[in-house]
Amino acid sequence: MFKKPRGTRDFTPEEMQKRKYVEECMRSTFGSFGYKEIQTPMFENLELFTAKSGEGIIQEIYSFMDKGGRDLALRPELTAPVMRFYVDKLQMEPKPLKLFYFGNCFRYDRPQKGRYREFRQAGCEIIGVDTPEAYAELIAMAYTLLKNVGLKNIKLNIGNLNILSSMFNVLNLPKDKQKCLVPLIDKSLSEDVLSALQDFGIKPQEATSFLEILQTTDIKKISGYIKSDQTALDELSKLEQILNLLRDSFDIKNYEVKISIVRGLDYYKGIVFEIDAPSLGAEKQLCGGGAYELISLFGGKETPTAGFAIGFDRTILALEAEEYQFPAPKIDVYVIPVNEDMTGKALEIARTLRERGISVDVDLLKRGIGKSLKYASSINAEKAIIVGLNELKEDSMTIRDMSSGEQKIVNINDYPLAGQRI
Repeated sequence: MFKKPRGTRDFTPEEMQKRKYVEECMRSTFGSFGYKEIQTPMFENLELFTAKSGEGIIQEIYSFMDKGGRDLALRPELTAPVMRFYVDKLQMEPKPLKLFYFGNCFRYDRPQKGRYREFRQAGCEIIGVDTPEAYAELIAMAYTLLKNVGLKNIKLNIGNLNILSSMFNVLNLPKDKQKCLVPLIDKSLSEDVLSALQDFGIKPQEATSFLEILQTTDIKKISGYIKSDQTALDELSKLEQILNLLRDSFDIKNYEVKISIVRGLDYYKGIVFEIDAPSLGAEKQLCGGGAYELISLFGGKETPTAGFAIGFDRTILALEAEEYQFPAPKIDVYVIPVNEDMTGKALEIARTLRERGISVDVDLLKRGIGKSLKYASSINAEKAIIVGLNELKEDSMTIRDMSSGEQKIVNINDYPLAGQRI
């Protein structure tokens, strides 16, 4: 017996209904903010990903050599392909350029709940603007997008990597020691951060002060800690502007300042943010993004860029954890011929209804009215049309409301138009 590869999934019609519903909600929200959809290939030149993430990424992805001897890879994420596409085709487009996308990605990960070897990602980029207003709108769109799919309990955290860098400078930490601290900060390992700082020769009081500022949400305290760095103070002022815009212009109040957001990727610069779903426990992050620099790496002229990615599969898991009631799959009409002689007419009626924008299924098993009505109920058909000899003699058909059980006879020539109720 053949089985699916490890780390992949099959989706039932009911599961696909959920996924299509969530994707269409997201697509609608992207569009409402003026973003336009693009698509990139499922595989790219391997060099694209090693240039962005280093040679170590090869151990984490599906890479291969094609028949022409070219080193290729299934895409592990979508930002690099989009930046490659931008440099290749879109640099001369009017700015700001707002792009969004959906796509399957592939990573050679250890499979676990919410983490698969094939997974779907949604994301966006805004290119050519770096004002507080642009960042506030980007963050607001990410938050709105998750709210619009139906999530009730999400948490928005906002930080700034330039401020974190200034905090490192207060302690006179060289780059190599900063890199040692970043993974610990990323995983919120406070005791390990303290221990590492002390190993680096930082006095206990200074290490404790650093950790307190790292964990505070009080902008005044952060300002006091980096007061000698005017560039960082300017970044903090911009952060305050973004927070004010979120609160006043976008009516988003459920956020916290979190300077400990590091994203763990060297190309992020300045503002960063994450959105969590507490219902998911340890693997709770749904969305991450911020400002970054990648265009010049791929041969383009550097321009301000920011974006975010959303874990599509985790979003669905979060909705299920909140017991969200997804819209049930349904069909408008189920057509039932009372006997074999009526099958041709039933198919003709189905064709006519489909041409008018109505979803239709037909009994193809010739199972009889009783069993056909039971089946119509099981597929959530709103109406059943019964086609019998007596009805045809009068150019009519019997329409049954599957919810109420009420039936009425309607003239065949009075088929409903698209959008009309039957």
